[in-house]
Amino acid sequence: MTRPRDKAGPPRHIPGMTDAPSPLPPLADVLIVGGGLAGPTLALALAREGLSSVLIDARPEAISDRYDGRSYSLAVASRRLLTHLGIWAHVANRAQPILAIKVADGRPGEAPSPLHLAFDHAEIEEGPMGHMVEDRHLREALDAELSQESRVTVLQGQAVVAQEAGPGGVAVTLADGRRIEGRLLVGADGRQSGTAQRAGIGRTEKRYGQTAVTCTVHHEKPHRGTACQLFLPSGPLAILPLTGHRSSVVWSERDERAKALMAMDDASFLAALRPVFGSFLGAIGLEGPRFAFPLSLSLANSFTGPCLALVGDAAHGMHPIAGQGLNAGLRDVAALAEVLGDAHGRGEDVGGPDVLERYARWRRFDTATLALATDGFNRLFSNDSRPLRMARDLGLGLVNRIAPLRRAFIREAAGLTGELPRLMR
Repeated sequence: MTRPRDKAGPPRHIPGMTDAPSPLPPLADVLIVGGGLAGPTLALALAREGLSSVLIDARPEAISDRYDGRSYSLAVASRRLLTHLGIWAHVANRAQPILAIKVADGRPGEAPSPLHLAFDHAEIEEGPMGHMVEDRHLREALDAELSQESRVTVLQGQAVVAQEAGPGGVAVTLADGRRIEGRLLVGADGRQSGTAQRAGIGRTEKRYGQTAVTCTVHHEKPHRGTACQLFLPSGPLAILPLTGHRSSVVWSERDERAKALMAMDDASFLAALRPVFGSFLGAIGLEGPRFAFPLSLSLANSFTGPCLALVGDAAHGMHPIAGQGLNAGLRDVAALAEVLGDAHGRGEDVGGPDVLERYARWRRFDTATLALATDGFNRLFSNDSRPLRMARDLGLGLVNRIAPLRRAFIREAAGLTGELPRLMR
């Protein structure tokens, strides 16, 4: 198989089944299944490495700016990646810097424990520890960059129904019967990844019996760029700063309680939220609808297969207790782009087993460690055991008092530890 020549002009956005089938590229370096955040980011990263890709997005319509309640805490390393790819320029003026983080134990209606953990961005040299960005703005930025990238072809509103790996590459069949060939298939299609299932890759899963209720609130007082995490007996409550006098709320509750919260009208929900939210930001009100997401740990048993790699939630899904889900997925993207770019430069087969093992070896330990850490933190803090409360409060207070240990935690939160891919350096 020969590598296609670079195409001139913007990428082709090929519509779904409502239009007549359009011609497809004869061969792409990489086929990417999934149009969330990881898939488009990977397509752009591969293009910077000189690799062509076809991005297959099952969503029936193009990216819009509709509010869906999701916001992300982007670590310093993730911001660097988005800057390298030209994405950050589109969202910088709509991103809220995270200047401080406060972590404490608590109970609804009570003041947080005085033994808490406080991080300040001034303790590291990289500026803010991260930024909060709304999902709708990130998607809009990705679409803008994709529209200018000639090495990416976007198939909108198309689902993959079959895939087949062979000695020379991989082929997928679309719902309308068309067939596309490439050297490597990447699954970026979420926790229920059809790409992984069709490849026979199983998953290790654990339900937490918790559901995250998310919403945006506006408040009377400024948040001053401070992110707060309060550990409650039923699960953590995160209050994350957005632009203006607004914050994103991620309230992890037991499934039945979360179901009841979602069934409430706005006034009743606010009445339930206020005792756990507290009064430190003054009066609060809802901005937009609420959303609910079941919480679980989900790890693919393998990150690779024959001519196949998994990234993002298709490879790993974890509890949002540390806010690292998207950041871990973006590390996958940066690592895979580097491995494939280096292999391409050396004339290697980007879908070859040796190349893919380099990616798996790079990401396997880091991801497993993070998943186990978030799982452990959730089990440690989501209870009302008096001995455990005393032990974890003392632990938070101890970390807070030891400056080198505190700075190590700040660098971890900023995504600056471990072996960083060059797009994150």
